[in-house]
Amino acid sequence: MALSCGIVGLPNVGKSTIFNALTNAGAQSANYPFCTIEPNVGVVPMRDARLDRLAKIIASKQTVYNTVEFVDIAGLVKGASKGEGLGNQFLANIRETDAITHVVRCFDDGNVVHVEGSVDPVRDAEIINTELLIADMESLEKRQKKEARAAKGGDKDAKIFAELCGVMLEALNEGRPARTVEVDKDLESHARQLHLLTRKPMLYVANTDDASEDNAHVAAVRAMAEREGAHMVVLSGAMEAEIAELDDEEERTAFLEDLGLSESGLDRMAQAAFSLLGLQTYFTVGPKEARAWTIKRGWTAPQAAGVIHTDFERGFIKAEVYSCDDLFEHGSEAAVAAAGKKRLEGKDYVMKNGDVVLFRFNV
Repeated sequence: MALSCGIVGLPNVGKSTIFNALTNAGAQSANYPFCTIEPNVGVVPMRDARLDRLAKIIASKQTVYNTVEFVDIAGLVKGASKGEGLGNQFLANIRETDAITHVVRCFDDGNVVHVEGSVDPVRDAEIINTELLIADMESLEKRQKKEARAAKGGDKDAKIFAELCGVMLEALNEGRPARTVEVDKDLESHARQLHLLTRKPMLYVANTDDASEDNAHVAAVRAMAEREGAHMVVLSGAMEAEIAELDDEEERTAFLEDLGLSESGLDRMAQAAFSLLGLQTYFTVGPKEARAWTIKRGWTAPQAAGVIHTDFERGFIKAEVYSCDDLFEHGSEAAVAAAGKKRLEGKDYVMKNGDVVLFRFNV
């Protein structure tokens, strides 16, 4: 299950630095606006300490993590929705992603030019959010007129779309993003088909000059995120770039420990993006491989099996299941079973985050 996050923000807030650290893909990073023209794309393994522990206990030869695709989208500026700074092209790139990772600058550095002349992350975020909102309004107004005409001809689906456009426009005119509009479950697919930028889940990334979260800029972003009901991660792009250069896992772990951290900011960022879309992880383990699999929260065992192979879902019989936490507590699969923590589940079983599963199937 592919997950794609667009990294957005004003020019020179640290997007490409963070992208480089995420992917080691060599995305260009420079101290002037519009350094990034075409979006850079990188697929990032999402490190999971649980999977590492599972692989060690089971003695798996290979570890396969979940992945997140990050798209480094060029810096937006005021007027992007009207085409300023190649804005139309950049907005189109955002439209293709599942979620938005919104980087805001929370550090002062006279050597790094700020396109607005000063550091104010809340103002910067509002510039981007306003451009996304305006783009959505223009898109909805055009769509509403089109659907209204079709509805007059008796098209029931068009009537639904026209009414939904009206509801969304009402929120946008009040300055609220489309993601704040609650729609009935049976209309959710219609809402997705509107392809609204402000309906995409958003994660704010406060880019600081060190690992500390204690500065006024970060506090302002945190308060803004709380008001909007958005998620937030604090990291230092420069520091993450240093961590990313460490190929040796033990050296990387030692570096983080020296900083008083158990995981990098980029790992937290990937996990937050993962959670933002209502996803969760289950594991399969064995001598050859320990692997993480991505599923939607609320999926049943057969649906989860189908992620591995459609035959697993079609011929599903039972699932042998236990929690990874039970394995960590008891130390071996045999001990988990002896403690009564390993069980057989049927087709109605709803998967839990961190389940370790062996599927029984027959095709």
